[in-house]
Amino acid sequence: MPKISSDDKNLTVLNLFSTDAPEKQEGLLGAMREIVDSAAYPGWMSSTVHAGVDKPGTANFIQWRSRADLEDRYDGEEFKHRTLPLFGELTTSIRLLQNEIGYSQSKSGDGVEISPERTDYTVIAVFGVEEKNQDDLVDALGPSMKFLSDVPGYVSHTILKGIAARGLEGSFVVSYSQWESKEAFDAYQAVPQGDKPAARQEAEKRTGSLLTSVDSNTYRVVHTRAAGE
Repeated sequence: MPKISSDDKNLTVLNLFSTDAPEKQEGLLGAMREIVDSAAYPGWMSSTVHAGVDKPGTANFIQWRSRADLEDRYDGEEFKHRTLPLFGELTTSIRLLQNEIGYSQSKSGDGVEISPERTDYTVIAVFGVEEKNQDDLVDALGPSMKFLSDVPGYVSHTILKGIAARGLEGSFVVSYSQWESKEAFDAYQAVPQGDKPAARQEAEKRTGSLLTSVDSNTYRVVHTRAAGE
């Protein structure tokens, strides 16, 4: 079972695929399962496949030993001439995001786990930000949101600092959060401004002043595999 830790210095890759139909999402998931189950790339550590809930699409949360190992994979003939063309037929957009973990917190204090055996409602948001403000946005979305541990239904959140990307221009920060259910997340989102604690109001105000764009979707984890399994 893959685990996320702010102490992890390996490369975290989040590949986000958008599509325009549920049947194409199923095609993407099938292709991803095959790739994950046969993965034997040098430096590859784990992959976890997510199915889009609110909008058709998929996400693959991947852990690599280093950027060099990932770039070797991208330079390979299989990736360039089989994998990318296949995904191109099924998607409306592809974003391949390389990141380092900037912050991670779990309500249990036991770390962040990703597994299809869990029932987490997962929310992934990609925030555009000017390069000069990237570290401030990581702080605003991470340490400034410690109050989330007191929110009913909250499980964890991890903030990823973008370091390189294909299919996305400019600097970015990613939020990967887990909730017990859709209802818990919706209830958190629906809290009136006047009822929000001061820490939340300040964090949201700060975040809003830093980001230049935001795109999000919700997911469920459907498949995972780690090297050696």
